[in-house]
Amino acid sequence: MCKKFLRENQMSSAALVEEAAHWAKAIVDREARCPGDLRNAMSRVARRNGLSVNLLWSLRYRKPKDILASAYFSLRSAYEAECERQLRLLKHELQETMSSASVDERLVREIQALVGSSDPSNLTHPQQEMRNAPRTSIIDP
Repeated sequence: MCKKFLRENQMSSAALVEEAAHWAKAIVDREARCPGDLRNAMSRVARRNGLSVNLLWSLRYRKPKDILASAYFSLRSAYEAECERQLRLLKHELQETMSSASVDERLVREIQALVGSSDPSNLTHPQQEMRNAPRTSIIDP
């Protein structure tokens, strides 16, 4: 009975690989500058996060049966860091939008709800992130 309970609550290795593949795809797609830049984007992501380019490639094109715990947790931390970076960029864009003359109040309220801050003074100014950010829009079409 105890073994059955443990098996039901554990994630299968296939589910872990799928989750890691989702993270890898999201990070690489965010880094890619154009459709032909995927291999270079994989190299940049791997170098920045201490991952293997081959791991990113295999998670995208030929998923392995299992994944090392170190690779899984490295991908997870890289994905979380990218999400936090995107949130800081969104906060900065909201701050700039609120300071402009023609502001749609409804749109600002929706973005504030998404960001989770109703007070613009709480918004940080990610100067370092803006210098390192790719020249693409932070909101996906």
